Amino acid sequence: MHNDQRSSVRIAAGAILVFVLAGGLHHRAARANDGAATGLDRTVLPIPEPKYPPITELDVRHAKAPPRFEVKAPAGAPNVLNVLIDDMGFGQSSVFGGPIHMGTVERLASRGLRYNQFHTTALCSPTRAALLSGRNHHVCNMGSITETATAFPGQTGQRPNSVAPLAEMLRLNGFTTAAFGKSHETAAWEVSTSGPTNRWPTRSGFDKFYGFIGGEANQWAPTLYDGLNQVEPPKDPNYHFMTDMTNQAIAWTKAVKALTPEKPFFLYFAPGATHAPHHVPKEWIAKYKGKFDQGWDKVREQTLARQKELGVVPRDANLAPKPAAIKDWDKLTSDEQKLFARQMEVFAGYGEFADSEAGRLVQAIEDLGQKDNTLIFYIVGDNGASAEGGMNGLFNEGTYFNGVQETVEDVLKHYDELGGPSSYGHYAAGWAVAGDTPFTWTKQVAANYGGTRNPMVVRWPSRIKGSGEVRSQWHHVIDIAPTILEAAGLPEPKVVNGTAQTPIEGVSLVYSFENPQAGSRHTTQYFEIFGNRALYHDGWLAGTVHRAPWEAKPRASLRDDAWELYDTRTDFSLLNNLAATNPAKLKEMQALFLKEAVKFSVLPLDDRSLERLNAALVGRPDLMAGRNSLTVFAGMTGMTENVFINLKNHSHAITAEVDVPEGGGEGVILCQAGRFGGWSLYLNAGKPSYTYNWLGLKRYDVAASEVVPPGRATIRFEFAYDGGKPGSGGTGRILVNGKKVAEGRIEKTHAYIFSADEGADVGRDGGTPVVDDYKDDDGRFNGTIRSVTAALE
Repeated sequence: MHNDQRSSVRIAAGAILVFVLAGGLHHRAARANDGAATGLDRTVLPIPEPKYPPITELDVRHAKAPPRFEVKAPAGAPNVLNVLIDDMGFGQSSVFGGPIHMGTVERLASRGLRYNQFHTTALCSPTRAALLSGRNHHVCNMGSITETATAFPGQTGQRPNSVAPLAEMLRLNGFTTAAFGKSHETAAWEVSTSGPTNRWPTRSGFDKFYGFIGGEANQWAPTLYDGLNQVEPPKDPNYHFMTDMTNQAIAWTKAVKALTPEKPFFLYFAPGATHAPHHVPKEWIAKYKGKFDQGWDKVREQTLARQKELGVVPRDANLAPKPAAIKDWDKLTSDEQKLFARQMEVFAGYGEFADSEAGRLVQAIEDLGQKDNTLIFYIVGDNGASAEGGMNGLFNEGTYFNGVQETVEDVLKHYDELGGPSSYGHYAAGWAVAGDTPFTWTKQVAANYGGTRNPMVVRWPSRIKGSGEVRSQWHHVIDIAPTILEAAGLPEPKVVNGTAQTPIEGVSLVYSFENPQAGSRHTTQYFEIFGNRALYHDGWLAGTVHRAPWEAKPRASLRDDAWELYDTRTDFSLLNNLAATNPAKLKEMQALFLKEAVKFSVLPLDDRSLERLNAALVGRPDLMAGRNSLTVFAGMTGMTENVFINLKNHSHAITAEVDVPEGGGEGVILCQAGRFGGWSLYLNAGKPSYTYNWLGLKRYDVAASEVVPPGRATIRFEFAYDGGKPGSGGTGRILVNGKKVAEGRIEKTHAYIFSADEGADVGRDGGTPVVDDYKDDDGRFNGTIRSVTAALE
C-alpha cells in the first residue's frame, strides 16, 4: 500500500440511519460506518490496528508517517444517558399516575415516549446484568443477587467472558463511558483488595466509576469506590450520596465534553434511591406531610384513575386484588395508620429528591448543548416496589435479614427519626402493593407484572418526534442494549477481547420510536427469581407465585406449584385467571417455560432462602473456606462479610498485638459494621473495651477498669458462645498480656448478617460508628497495630 493510499484510510466512521415509514412498513437502510469499504470490522472488538509495510527510508525528513490509528464512534452516534431508579414500582411515580411528584421524568416524557409494557426481572442484580449486556440474567450467571450465588450455571454470580457488557462494546467503538451510583453486578467475594477486578465496573467497560458496590448503601455514610479505590465521603454535615453522585456525574460530563466535544458518552446513572434504607433530607419528607393519611387502599384507587387519564393503563382496567396478607387500611389501628403514613411520606420524599437530582444532571447535559443528540432512557425501577419491609415496615432493615420482627410499637418510638441518619428504614408491604398499582404483587414476584413491569421514558429530540406519546409494544430490559447499538449505528459484536460472544438476546425497540402502531417484536420471555416464575408468549402470561417476599417458606414444592394463566391483551391488570377454563393453553405455556429454562440456564430452580447465605452449603467461593483464623493489619478497611472471617454463631477470639503510646491509648483496634449492628474492640480513655451492638437496639459492653500501660501489649477478647439456635448469646472477656481484666454477658448476637454495606476495619471505624464512645469521629487508633488475629475456637 502506498503512503498516499494509506493516508486515505479513515478509522473515524460515519453512520447513516434512514427510516422510511409508508403503508405501515418500516424500512431500515443503514451503513454502520464509512470505513466499511476499507474492511473495518466492528464485529471483532477491539478493532485490530492496520498493519503497514516496514519503512525503508533512512531520513525522517523524506518519509511520510502512516495515518494515525484511532477508533471513533460512527458519525452522529448519540450520547446515551441511562437513568435507573431502584425499587420503584409501576404506580409510584407521577409520570405513570403515582403519588410521588417526579418532575424530571415528567418533563422528559412530555417531549418523549412513555413505554407502558416494559419489563424487568423482578430483582436488582439480575435486572442490572441484563440491562448492561442485552442477555437474559441467567445467561449472565445472575439468577439472583451476588450474595446468594451458587455453584450452578446461571447462578454463579460471575459474568462470563462470552457476555461482554454493553459499556465495553461502546468503549471499544469510540465512546467514553461512566457509571455513577449502585453497582450490584460484581461477585461479592471478589470485592476486596485481592480481586479479581475484571468484573468491577471499571473493568467492565466503564472508564469511570463512582459509587458503591453492593445491593444497598447508607445514603448518609456510604462505602464508596472511585474506580478500584475505596474513598471517603466528603466531611460535610449535610452530605447525602444522591447529591454527591450527581455532582460527580455532572463534573465528569462537563470534563469529557470540554476535552472531547465530538466524542459521544455512555453515562449509566443508577442511584441507590429508592432502595432501603430510605434516607432523605427532612425538607423533602415535609413536602408529603399528611398526603398519605388516606391509606394505601385509597392511594391505589386514585393512582389507577390517574393512570387511565394519562393513557398508560386502559380505560376498562380494574384493580387486581391485594394479597390476602395485606390488611385493609380502615381495619388498621390508629398507631399503625400513623406509622405507615409516615413511612410513605419518607419514601415519597426520597423518590422526589432522587428525581430532582437526576434533573440536575439532565439540565447540565442540556446546558452543554447536548440535548438534541442525547438519547435518554429513564427507567423507573429495576423491579416492582419492595415488600421486604414486612407487614409493619422497619426502623432498621438489619432486623429483616436476621429474622427479628419489629413491632409497630418498636418502630413508632423512632417516628421522628425515620429517613434520618439514625434510621435504616423500610416501609410496610402495603405500600409496595399500592406502589405496583394496578397489579397484585411486588418485587421478587417474577410471576406477576407487579414484580416485573416498570415505567420507562425515552427521549431523543433529534430522532424521536413524538411528544408525550405512549408506546405499548411489549419489551424487556434485555432490549435496551440492542436499541443503543442500533441507535449508534453499531453492529452486534461477535468477538470481544478474544472471546466469541453469546448472541444478544434482546430486540431493539428503535422500530417503535416513530411507529406507535408497530407490532411488538419481543414475543417470548421467561421470568424466574427464587422459584417465582412465569412465561410471556404472544400476549399470554402463565406464572406461579412460589413464595411471597414476607413468607418464610414456599407455598408448595416446585413440582406442585399452582399456576395462573392470563390473556394480557384483554386483561391488563391480571384479574381473570384462565388456568381452570383453558388448561390446554396453560400446559402449552408451562412446556414452553421449561424449554426456555433449559435454553437459558434457568434450571435447576433454587428456592432456598437463608441457606443461600452460607457459601459452603451452596458451593459459592469463600475466601475463608477451610480457614479457622484470619490475621489482618493496619490500613485494612471496608472488608465486607463476604471477604472477612465469619465469627457469627461460634466461640471465637480476637488477639491484637499493639504498641500503646505514651499518654495512653485511644481508638479502634478492630471492628465490624456500624451503628445498625456490629461490634468493636477498642481502647476508651486507655481502657480496653468491647461493645456488641445488637441491631442498633441493644448494646452489650465488656470493659476493663484499668488502662493499658504504654508499650507493647497483647490485647485479647474471647467469646464463649452458648450454642443453640443462631443468634444466641455468650460470655465475653478481655485479657491484657494474658491477664483477665474484664468479663460480661452478651445475651443476643446477629444470626445471619451484620450489614449489607459496612465492613470490618482495622485501626478505625469507617462509615457509621459501632459506638459513640470514640474520641475521634472515626475512632482512629493513636498507637501502632502490628497485627490482629480473629480465630474460631
